Amino acid sequence: MGFVDLHSHVLFGLDDGAPDQKTALAMLDALAALGVTEQYATPHQKASQYLPAWDAVEGTFAALSAARASHHPALRLAAENMWDGVFFERSVADTIPGYADTRAFLIELPPALVPPGLAERLFTFRRAGKVPVLAHPERYQALWDNDDLARTLRSNCAFQIDLGAVGGFHGKRETKAARHLLESGLATCVATDAHQVGDVQQAAAGLAWIKKKLGSAAIDRLFDHAPRAILAGNLPD
Repeated sequence: MGFVDLHSHVLFGLDDGAPDQKTALAMLDALAALGVTEQYATPHQKASQYLPAWDAVEGTFAALSAARASHHPALRLAAENMWDGVFFERSVADTIPGYADTRAFLIELPPALVPPGLAERLFTFRRAGKVPVLAHPERYQALWDNDDLARTLRSNCAFQIDLGAVGGFHGKRETKAARHLLESGLATCVATDAHQVGDVQQAAAGLAWIKKKLGSAAIDRLFDHAPRAILAGNLPD
């Protein structure tokens, strides 16, 4: 069936990802070569930096979907939602842009700060039947030496690890944290978080590390089975 990548910035001209359609198609080429058969585009929704209007997101998604080649991954739409004022307003209105036609949605946090009430809010989302997915938890400093906090958050959200960090490309401390979350079983799934073609190459290095340390079955679980379970509305153990 192939891998399901729940996090990428292949939609062009919207944020810090692909700058143009040519680059986006080159990224899809690389993702196909990696073995990805379903690719979620997750443009930033971040009030202080990147907040493209949703009609522009949908228009770019339609344009890239029309331009993709038959060998490219199937393209799906979602968003990477910063935990900020816009996210709070959307959560109250139940309009968080999530993984299309699912109960799951992707969130990110400021690296140096755990928002007040985070654990309680995640619990509320889960009680409502939603599946919060926490992008790149290896970046959040509060989790670096605090497995108790990691377990508390993980009980109500999925931990999505960046493969580039696993491969050693996002900083020594982030690499240590990413690998620890994988080896401790706190990681739920992995994703490329690709912003450019080179990020897909870095993701391949991350997959190689997982295969060497944890085995091929771990790759299937983290990059195939778990993402599909999340999209089906479940929070994998």
